[in-house]
Amino acid sequence: MPTLLSHPAVPLALGLGLGRQAVPARLLAAGAVASVLPDLDVIAFRFGVPYSAQLGHRGFSHSLMAAALVGLIGAIGHRWLGVRPRTALAFLFAATASHPLLDALTNGGLGVALLWPFSTERFFAPIRPILVAPIQLARFFSPRGTAVLLSELRWVWFPAAMLGGALAWFRRRPARKQASSSDPACACAKEQRTRGTRGAHERAAG
Repeated sequence: MPTLLSHPAVPLALGLGLGRQAVPARLLAAGAVASVLPDLDVIAFRFGVPYSAQLGHRGFSHSLMAAALVGLIGAIGHRWLGVRPRTALAFLFAATASHPLLDALTNGGLGVALLWPFSTERFFAPIRPILVAPIQLARFFSPRGTAVLLSELRWVWFPAAMLGGALAWFRRRPARKQASSSDPACACAKEQRTRGTRGAHERAAG
């Protein structure tokens, strides 16, 4: 799995890219929390639940069904989040589902039970470039932990930043077009070009 530091990269990129009107601060914060919720299943290790069990790590909590449940809870509390129910549902579903999708890109551990409860099969992506993070905290403060963070910068944070930047660019593009069309200087230049073209046609006709 990527570290808990990197899972919020996806909802943060979506929130910053879509803007505060679409994703208010409370919804953005809820998305960041939702993105790390699936890893609460590590508590199962303390109770002797095997890694490969449905209740084990990367099991039911890493399914799309669990992500939909988080989104549904968000839709119920949409007033507190300051958005419409469908917006809360979609954003929190995406934030939660991004967790197992990123885990499926790691090079270690077991796959993720994306289709639980319909299937207990564990899935990995065809390409797995992200170094898996150690579960033990002690191993994180080691050369291995440093390598994991560098891997996440390259394969999680950089693509997320690109996504957020692209969304922000597309979001602001209509505003820039509207501003340029309403600019008196642009309008005057356009009118002059129109007059010049019309005069040329009149001279040619004469």
